[in-house]
Amino acid sequence: MKILRKALVLLFFLCFSVASVAQIGFFLQNNKKRDKIPFKLVNNLPIVQIEINGTPLSFILDTGVKSTILFSLEEADSLQLRNTNPVMLQGLGSGGAVEALRSLNNKVKVGSAIDNDHDLYIIFDSTLSFSPRMGIPVHGILGNEFFQNFIVKINYATEVITIYNPKKNKLKACRKCEDLPLNFVGGKSYFSLQVESENASKEVTLLVDSGSSDVMWLFDAAGFIQESPPNYFKDFLGLGLSGNIFGKRTRIRKLSVGGLQLKEVNTSFPEEEAIVKARYYEDRDGSVGGGFLSRFTVTFDYANKMVRFKKNRKFKEPFHYNMSGLTLEHQGMELVKEERQASVNTNRMNQNESLSANSISVTTEVHFSLVPKYIVAEIREGSPADLAGIQKGDEVISINGKPCYQYKLYKLIEIFSSDEGKRISLEIKRGDYINKFKFTLKSVF
Repeated sequence: MKILRKALVLLFFLCFSVASVAQIGFFLQNNKKRDKIPFKLVNNLPIVQIEINGTPLSFILDTGVKSTILFSLEEADSLQLRNTNPVMLQGLGSGGAVEALRSLNNKVKVGSAIDNDHDLYIIFDSTLSFSPRMGIPVHGILGNEFFQNFIVKINYATEVITIYNPKKNKLKACRKCEDLPLNFVGGKSYFSLQVESENASKEVTLLVDSGSSDVMWLFDAAGFIQESPPNYFKDFLGLGLSGNIFGKRTRIRKLSVGGLQLKEVNTSFPEEEAIVKARYYEDRDGSVGGGFLSRFTVTFDYANKMVRFKKNRKFKEPFHYNMSGLTLEHQGMELVKEERQASVNTNRMNQNESLSANSISVTTEVHFSLVPKYIVAEIREGSPADLAGIQKGDEVISINGKPCYQYKLYKLIEIFSSDEGKRISLEIKRGDYINKFKFTLKSVF
């Protein structure tokens, strides 16, 4: 009987030990207290380096999506996927659901954080790749499952994410911070902010969406959009899982984050058909994206259902938008020839030689390089670029005399979003012809 009792106690101990070390979701390896993960901020989106089954990839850290989604498989052909089955996914955009594969039991590593049993979704539609619009390789989206087991601080100013083990770290009081409660619906986080225009003031419930580059989206335009005179312009808002998203852009007078206030805030109103299929939470009034979040150091504490905002050096900067009306995308590579001066040799005459004996020898080298090719993907009707005659599908060769391939795509976007009145000169290739176009950046508001 004693032997049986000892055996049962031993069995219970083994079972308890296995259960206690088993980890669900992400955890910090080697029992670390914290880890710092660098990221690249591109178009207000945090791009992090991760590993999936040992393959290094670049992902957008996206609080607006629950699960991990993989695109651009042609750039990650060495990736081994496990236990797949077909599913359909519905996202923002005017199109329908998209075909995908659900893959189980994957090993995903982000810095020192690891999940040994991670589910992810693979989308094969190449038109949904974010890489062309970002100008850098982006293989997918890391959803908010990454936030579940940590306190996560995103420092947009220093481009560093710090993850804390909540069992070993607690958030300390912060007098210069604003702490707001989070509400979770369908695995996504929401909070409430106060918005104000000349004609409306109300509290709105917003999805926290670090995977959107915009400042804020609102679904109800009443009190914010006016027709006479119009205080908005129609524009391309972004690319969703279910296609392109169009809508109206304007500015609202004030956005309050607790006691912190942002003024003259860029705000977008997506078309109804782009959001109706993906709007599962009826009380949701819109979302805030990277254009809002990047003005703070943002700390998420999912376990305690709160988010902390501490303003950074960008907090008081005016809100900009693309005044050119051009949406560019990277479309493959092309070969360019460059001639570079390699050396200059001067033969000097001596006293016994005539002036004609002097000579200068210049040696040049010809270099061929593969460089990115930038195409006009969308153009806003009535915009400066549209009025100048630029068309969708045009290839942009140079900007203000400098070859476009010498810029990162997001740097070109910054040029188009710079000071009003800035003159832009573009060399455009259309078919077999190259022409020059000029326009001046002009604010709609």
